[in-house]
Amino acid sequence: MNKIIIDGRDLTIEDVVNVSRNGYKVELGEEALKKVKVARALVDKFVDEQKVVYGITTGFGKFSDVTISKEETHNLQRNLIISHACGVGKPFEEDIVRAIMLLRVNNLSKGYSGVRIETLNTLVNMLNNNVCPVIPEKGSLGASGDLAPLSHMVLTMIGEGEAFYEGQKIPSAEAMKLAGVDVLPELSSKEGLALINGTQVMTAVGALTTYDAMNLLKLSDVALSLTMESLNGITCAMDERVHLVRAHRGQINTARNILEILNGSEMTTKQGDLRVQDAYSIRCSPQIHGASKDAIEYVKNKINIEINSVTDNPIIFPEQEDVISGGNFHGQPMALSFDFLGIALSEIANISERRLERLVNPALSNGLPAFLTKNGGVNSGFMIVQYSAASLVSENKVLAHPASVDSIPSSANQEDHVSMGTIAARKAKEIMENTRNVLAMELLAAAQAIDLRGKKKLGVGTDAAYNVIRNHTKFIDEDLVMYKEINKCEDIIKENLVVQAVEKALNSELLINEEVALSEI
Repeated sequence: MNKIIIDGRDLTIEDVVNVSRNGYKVELGEEALKKVKVARALVDKFVDEQKVVYGITTGFGKFSDVTISKEETHNLQRNLIISHACGVGKPFEEDIVRAIMLLRVNNLSKGYSGVRIETLNTLVNMLNNNVCPVIPEKGSLGASGDLAPLSHMVLTMIGEGEAFYEGQKIPSAEAMKLAGVDVLPELSSKEGLALINGTQVMTAVGALTTYDAMNLLKLSDVALSLTMESLNGITCAMDERVHLVRAHRGQINTARNILEILNGSEMTTKQGDLRVQDAYSIRCSPQIHGASKDAIEYVKNKINIEINSVTDNPIIFPEQEDVISGGNFHGQPMALSFDFLGIALSEIANISERRLERLVNPALSNGLPAFLTKNGGVNSGFMIVQYSAASLVSENKVLAHPASVDSIPSSANQEDHVSMGTIAARKAKEIMENTRNVLAMELLAAAQAIDLRGKKKLGVGTDAAYNVIRNHTKFIDEDLVMYKEINKCEDIIKENLVVQAVEKALNSELLINEEVALSEI
């Protein structure tokens, strides 16, 4: 059985994907259990001593000056959850919800939050037994963390709200019973706040989107290479010497990928064979793809920090028997990162659509028939494929407007700057999905163009990619229902079939951000 041991330190994006999508189980490590117990003991001590500590013996937000008696602390935590569960909109997909729960478990296991072991185990058991709380995707300001959506997660833990179980949306109490997971009879001191005060929703959405984005960046190099085959593209601009003298890793790695993918091609050309230069969407692709790769590498590094960080408030320091009310719940580091992620993905769609335009436009395609159809007029061919791609690209430009530059005061101006990080993550995900569709259109059009050009020997990588495309789609001789063909190409991208086939043919992984030796530059 595949299993991830939770220690609060070493979780990776790949672990998040394995638990959220591939059914990996989770288990709390021994060291984590010890830390959780020690922190919990300190919370109990504070309550017994009636020490004034935010969120433990006080109200929340603007009510932080209201002292709560020992007898009322349990009601305080329950009321926090039911009053804060104000999310709206459609529910997050189950893989995102599983990622949210995993990240919350990892965060709490670090031993700075003061939850009980049984509370943490409830989340673990929900993950391992596939109880998936219904969490609406809208309603978070991204500070104090993801309060509203995380409250919906906790509703299921206490038998309230709704959950998905075996594909059905049912009352949480029923889902927990069917799964054999005990509902928490109550939340103890600090626990409600500890469960909802953090950045796990935005980080879960962003982490899965970033993982998908890394695969899309590899695919973008493959799509470009297929388009170069169909347009008799010039490979000289990919010469490593050009890119080493600029020394951006993403750029260098992109050029290396393209030359590897196109190795052995009889359809590409050298400068001067047919023309001296290609257009920017071909010639500058290493610079453009590479910049997005560098941006996404930055985002990945920020995610790896965040998923192993304490984002609670207040933070308990058991060794010093101290508790500090700070601002680690603020999502600004993630908000900026996910805005950057959305912008980087938008550019991949932008350049892909421009290559698609070159394929369908007879003034730009170096001899291909208009809209990639033999009998134009009677047939429209790929005319509206480009329309659709243009629509998605324009939508991305709207979505790429940064969420993180916005803020709106909340809690009677006690919380007077918020991150909007969850909006940034959700936007990045939508941009990623649009970009995936644009690349699917480019793959379909490039395969059509290669056939119309009179397919000669393709490169090692492009041949593998072409075969995958043609195993799922056919040459379009006469007009047919086009969206079905686009959807087939999107499906093979989702399943990562094209990239896997290319990497198998090359006997190596396509590069994203591998280090460049200084001696090479």
